[in-house]
Amino acid sequence: MKNKIKVYRAMHDLTQEGLANELGVTRQTILAIEKGKYDPSLELAFKIARFFGVAIEEVFTYDNAAGSK
Repeated sequence: MKNKIKVYRAMHDLTQEGLANELGVTRQTILAIEKGKYDPSLELAFKIARFFGVAIEEVFTYDNAAGSK
């Protein structure tokens, strides 16, 4: 799943650590999500979108090609 967390973090002048603290997760979790190594739970995805004040579809994009091998 692709995401724009890094873009939204930059828009809000937040570090990975700062966002992690706001969301109650670790910096490593934010890093893994940003790099596409970890898909967040639906709850965390909504939490991230809500934090930035946007719809979940604006932050996350489902990449169908990644799952079809």
